[in-house]
Amino acid sequence: MGKNSMGKERIFDIAIMVIVGIIAITFLVPLLNVLASSFSSADRVVAGDVGLFPVEFSLNGYKEIFKNNTIWTGFKNSLIYTAIGTVIQVTAQMLCAYPLSRKDFKGRKFINLFLVLTMFVSGGMIPTYILVTQLNLYNTIWAIILPGCISVFNIIVIRTYMETSIPMEVQEAAMIDGCGDFSIFFRIVLPLCRPIIAVMILYAVVGYWNSYFNAMMYVQDQSLYPLQNILNNILISNQSSLGGGVTDINTAEQLKYVIIVVSSLPLLIIYPFFQKYFEKGVTIGGVKG
Repeated sequence: MGKNSMGKERIFDIAIMVIVGIIAITFLVPLLNVLASSFSSADRVVAGDVGLFPVEFSLNGYKEIFKNNTIWTGFKNSLIYTAIGTVIQVTAQMLCAYPLSRKDFKGRKFINLFLVLTMFVSGGMIPTYILVTQLNLYNTIWAIILPGCISVFNIIVIRTYMETSIPMEVQEAAMIDGCGDFSIFFRIVLPLCRPIIAVMILYAVVGYWNSYFNAMMYVQDQSLYPLQNILNNILISNQSSLGGGVTDINTAEQLKYVIIVVSSLPLLIIYPFFQKYFEKGVTIGGVKG
């Protein structure tokens, strides 16, 4: 009986490894193709000759991108928006989730219900645009950072993490020792929430770095554009200003792959630093049935 059980577990583990391997290959192959295409000759890219490795190695696509000075402005703006937005988002979500995790907080159920309703009901695009305009945020960096900077889903995840990982007895003991709510939050809760904070930082960084819609809707000054909008403008300008030459058309096609690599590279660099916290934070902070 014991041997049969061990045999079944072994088969199950092998099956899981095979499934995970197939899923990993499914995601990895397109990524390698994009990377190889960005370093290949534009003619071979358009011809469909590029697989997982570069064909006729070329840096023309990257030269075309980086010769445009506005891309450095886009990098700088995206770094600023990502840094400021991440601090605001994570801070606001932690401060909101903490009282909601306390069972002695009056009005807890009502506020939880109200927050959940906002996930399904929103004002819409036009009311949001009017609100941004009337608050004098239009054509400022705050029009990119503030709208949508707080995620109700993230608040629920953080709240659940606090409820399941930080015993209420610890907080009550701190109260007996004379700690107030702020002392408990900063000296007890925050140090115990490092995994979920790391996950929320990663979510915020990815969200702000890939953000383009707010800039497209609420910003006219191109000097305030984040990287994604700058790259999109470069791609459009290259496609619209072509004189019909085959080489130029091929270069414009290759720029699509180069833009994907350039915009994704910073996220790929920082992800390993948060990976060790990611699984633990998501697993413990997941909404329990």
